[in-house]
Amino acid sequence: MAELIFLDSCALLLGFIIDFFLGDPRSLPHPVVGMGKLITLCEDHLRRGNGGDLRRGVLTAAAVTFISTALPTAILCLLRRLGPLVYTAAEAIMCWQLLAARDLLRESRRVEDALNDGDIEAARGAVSMIVGRDTANLDPEAVCRAAVETVAENTCDGVVAPLFWMGLFGAPGGFFYKAVSTMDSIIGYKNERYLLFGRAAAKMDDFMNFLPARLSAILMVALCPLLVLDGAGAWRIFLRDRLKHESPNSAQTESVCAGALGVRLAGDAYYGGVLHRKEFIGDPARPIEPRDITRAGRLMYVSSAAMLLAVLILRWAVILCI
Repeated sequence: MAELIFLDSCALLLGFIIDFFLGDPRSLPHPVVGMGKLITLCEDHLRRGNGGDLRRGVLTAAAVTFISTALPTAILCLLRRLGPLVYTAAEAIMCWQLLAARDLLRESRRVEDALNDGDIEAARGAVSMIVGRDTANLDPEAVCRAAVETVAENTCDGVVAPLFWMGLFGAPGGFFYKAVSTMDSIIGYKNERYLLFGRAAAKMDDFMNFLPARLSAILMVALCPLLVLDGAGAWRIFLRDRLKHESPNSAQTESVCAGALGVRLAGDAYYGGVLHRKEFIGDPARPIEPRDITRAGRLMYVSSAAMLLAVLILRWAVILCI
């Protein structure tokens, strides 16, 4: 058991380091793409009518999470017979594929560069790659705000939460989380099409992110002084605005980021041509600026590194106690 915990810890550390330097492994088959195809396949065969069916949505959620977790678990069990180096290398690649820190930073900086160049069309195109809202009519300030928001929210969804679940259960825990997160992004909508069919996926995502979102927020607040950001403001806005979102988790990190930067985020947005009313998060102590995208990215990285360090310390403490 101690050896397995040690190998899993090494794999997680290696995966984080590889992602830091290389980003998304585009040359390799990506597990999230496979999860997306599996979700679509289940929907095509199981969903009925516009609202679908709650029971069939539960069946889809169970099938997707089981298959997405069982396959990497079986692969790792087989590879462990070939020796610790092969096992660790394979799991490190899996961990690398489940993290999105480098790509999120890279894509968001494309938005920042376009804004700095004064190319609003390029900025709108770049931000459309990382947000779900309509971007064709956004002004420079709205584009910048959208980029900062997605970096803040994905601090949890794309990095800290996968680290948290991989820290507890190794790469299979990360695959389970990614399966839930991918389902939520595809079918977890409260509209006529998915209200019933996607409910299980949405509730599972709320559960899986509940603790990581709050841990992410606390880490971000604690690390603000390291980046010369407003830690007191981050804590104040977090306490006040952390529940100003339809999701119980999304505003946790967004509120911290808004307070740390001294800007106002969120507000009304169009999705598929439909206006969605949202409360503002944070106070407009100053106008938001392109440089805030980099500041949000740095806060994401140090918070992610802190979570990695925390789970590794916890794992090594368990090893010493065995």
